[in-house]
Amino acid sequence: MATQIDTAQREIVLVEDAHIRPMMGNQVLESLPSRNIPYSLVDPYILVHEAVVRIDPQQEQVDTTHPHRGFDNLWYAISGSSSTGHSTGPGGSFERARLDEGAVLKIRTGRGVLHAEGLGEDERREGKVSEMRGLLFWVNLARKDKNVEPTAQVVSPDEVPARQEGDATIRVLVGEGSTIELGTPGLILDVELPKGGKMSIPVRAGFNGFVYMLEGDASFGANRSRARRGQIAVLGPGGVLAVEEAQPGTRFMLMAGEPYGETPIFNGPYVD
Repeated sequence: MATQIDTAQREIVLVEDAHIRPMMGNQVLESLPSRNIPYSLVDPYILVHEAVVRIDPQQEQVDTTHPHRGFDNLWYAISGSSSTGHSTGPGGSFERARLDEGAVLKIRTGRGVLHAEGLGEDERREGKVSEMRGLLFWVNLARKDKNVEPTAQVVSPDEVPARQEGDATIRVLVGEGSTIELGTPGLILDVELPKGGKMSIPVRAGFNGFVYMLEGDASFGANRSRARRGQIAVLGPGGVLAVEEAQPGTRFMLMAGEPYGETPIFNGPYVD
């Protein structure tokens, strides 16, 4: 029997500005969680933060180490670079990771891990001033998997699959060809349209999903809802996302995944 492909165009059910949240000395753009976006529409995605981390050896270093539990924590270097540490080594020892532009750090926090130890410590030791624009997102784990051993995975820029579709460049953080796996089937794409224009992106029926705008603006979905830099656009049901009238230089993240249908219990840095 042939596999049926859902070609129904998804609509955008909500477009919202990210709000600014002060955190660890940075002004963070927080698009998730949102009071106006029910978790059921974005399950399994819990949090999306964008921030610029600046490292200056002349400034006093702030201890940014903090705990997490119960989800996958992914940090994507949109531009620039930085270093960080996490307690995923033998016996809970700290391991260091250097993220250059285009790299991804995935930490499965599981039953508990310390994260962001010595943020920028490598650059400080080398006497370098550096800056990284990063996107941090939390993806829930099924309740049955929340007590697993913490692990870390660093994917270098050249290990992230990339392809051209017309004038668009698509980098696959999660999906076909990627080595990063979530606790549920998922799709995370970094899409750039340097010349603008239009395109269509298959998004598996049954996946929740949304677009987060990194640059520019474009119309999305069958209802051609406009979204611009710093906004989140939540997808309705269907199998294809249409992108139209994108301005030159438009860039966005498409995040989608099969929902767990479980209600997470939020407790600060812990998700039970």
